[in-house]
Amino acid sequence: MARVFIIGVTGGIGHRLAPILLANGHQVTGLHRKTEQADNLRNAGITPVADDLMELTAETLAPLIRGHDIVIFSSGAAGSGLDRTTRIDGDGPGHVLAAMKQEGISRLYLVSAFPEAGRGKEPNQRFEHYMTEKKRADADVAASDADWVILRPGTLLHEDQDGRVNAGFVIPYGTVKRGNVAQFLAKLIETPEIRREIIELTDGGTEISDAVNRIVRK
Repeated sequence: MARVFIIGVTGGIGHRLAPILLANGHQVTGLHRKTEQADNLRNAGITPVADDLMELTAETLAPLIRGHDIVIFSSGAAGSGLDRTTRIDGDGPGHVLAAMKQEGISRLYLVSAFPEAGRGKEPNQRFEHYMTEKKRADADVAASDADWVILRPGTLLHEDQDGRVNAGFVIPYGTVKRGNVAQFLAKLIETPEIRREIIELTDGGTEISDAVNRIVRK
């Protein structure tokens, strides 16, 4: 059993991930922004923590994650402006890393973005800025001494899991159900020997448990 802190618990991946972790016997705390979300989280068995990721620093985040074993960063600005993208997608993981170091927490799972995401569309400043900030955050995490895993899902679909994916260190680009991302993350947490890896993920034909097991370095 681990104590897991989810940043982005009310998002499309986070709200699917939390019940899986609870069913697996973990304790789950979730960071949320809107006060009205607290009761729903509490009723689902999640310990709610209200704060705004835009305003959090390492110093203010540290006491919130104190006592946890694992931090999951599955939050994003979702196209809500360049400044929010910089603060949340770019700066956010760095603040989390610094807070984790203060609290002696080593395990971080970062949900990032597939490098080829959106490349078939007309380029625009907002999207290019988003990808730049995602890459900056990935680089910060990969350069840290934390026990990290970076997950790069393809274009996210608003669908629950069917339990079949394609996963690897370098794979062809594709789409992926948010439910499959959540299930894959949950399986990663149950496979702690996978560490300091960048993993790409799309929907596919392999059962999630098999896909995760194939990533374990022998």
